[in-house]
Amino acid sequence: MNKTEHSGVCRFCGTTLHQVFIDLGISPLSNAYLTPERLKDAEKFYPLLTYVCSDCLLVQLEQYEPPENIFSDYAYFSSYSDSWMEHGKKYTAMVIDRFKIDKTKLVVELASNDGYLLKNFTDKEIPVLGVEPAENVAKVAIDEGIPTITKFFGKELAQEMVIENKKADLIIGNNVLAHVPNLNDFVGGIKLLLNHNGVATLEFPHLLNLIKYNQFDTIYHEHFSYFSFIVVKNVFAAHNLTLFDVEELETHGGSLRIYACHNDNETRKVTSAVESLLRREKEAGLHDLTTYLNFSETVKKVKLDIVSTLFRIRQEGNNIIAYGAAAKGNTLLNYCGIGKDIIDYVVDRNPHKQGRYLPGTRIPIKNPECLKNDRPNYVLILPWNIKDEVMTQINFIRTWGGKFIIPIPTVQVV
Repeated sequence: MNKTEHSGVCRFCGTTLHQVFIDLGISPLSNAYLTPERLKDAEKFYPLLTYVCSDCLLVQLEQYEPPENIFSDYAYFSSYSDSWMEHGKKYTAMVIDRFKIDKTKLVVELASNDGYLLKNFTDKEIPVLGVEPAENVAKVAIDEGIPTITKFFGKELAQEMVIENKKADLIIGNNVLAHVPNLNDFVGGIKLLLNHNGVATLEFPHLLNLIKYNQFDTIYHEHFSYFSFIVVKNVFAAHNLTLFDVEELETHGGSLRIYACHNDNETRKVTSAVESLLRREKEAGLHDLTTYLNFSETVKKVKLDIVSTLFRIRQEGNNIIAYGAAAKGNTLLNYCGIGKDIIDYVVDRNPHKQGRYLPGTRIPIKNPECLKNDRPNYVLILPWNIKDEVMTQINFIRTWGGKFIIPIPTVQVV
């Protein structure tokens, strides 16, 4: 039922991909925001067709564009999310204390963005090095005094860094593992770069939550892979790296933070959290292909609920503004066929997005201050994972009776 006649091969184990996890139609790159000058040009649309490997169970998209075309000029800047900044501060304090990170250690962050996280370490005079391929984003970090390499990370760059005596005592990779088309090259690079007693921590959205809470909008072309703990443990094991601990986080609708070390690092003992999570994932069916093949039917029902709710609100004479020009929002809007006839515009705090247009739907992006002038009846929160932060920031819409619409996991009007 969920088979295709042709596809590529699994980016981890090389098995030919046939089993469809979910088909979200066709969509442009979710971060390909349009300038006014580009509105007259045709956009590129690609299949948003997600597979599950029948052998290793890695959920994945095929690669349609090289990473250079996606990430070299990037519109996402971490510093515009207050909750994410606070998340970074808490992580820094924890990891410094737990692994005794001090001035004698080197911290390397992969996909270091605008340097928001590494700055927490430099404030404590701990040596850092960022790796960020998006030159426009890396420039912000460099201007803030964060040394940054503007290249894509893999075995080749790791070898260069080792030759230059830049082996890492702590490697950080927050929300980068899913963005890597060559998964084995990336994890192999971590293996090369990590000091013998070093630790790598990586964070990424948890596939268990994607399935459990209908988070289909976290699927987009920039996210090549979607990980369960079962699968990611096997990926790291294939490169002689042990996952000795794991934490479940609230970020991005539910993420994992994994802790990795070399197999022969006897200073790190595997915690009970590892076996506990493996057991819960198996209880949830993540070891069974059938679980993955049933997901698409649930998503179709969620889509119908979103579309019918928004159409009803508009038919009642209300106006709807969206908050957050987020990548996940672009997936949701394009998949559901929601455009400017339903959403007047979207607001975003990031000035790099303001004045541009969402890919596919071409909904204009404006400053959040516009909400005060236009007094919308409803605000659709596209980055639902930070809904509490958003509702606090723009709670003033309630003064004129405005309400919030939260689309995932099920449509809520609050």
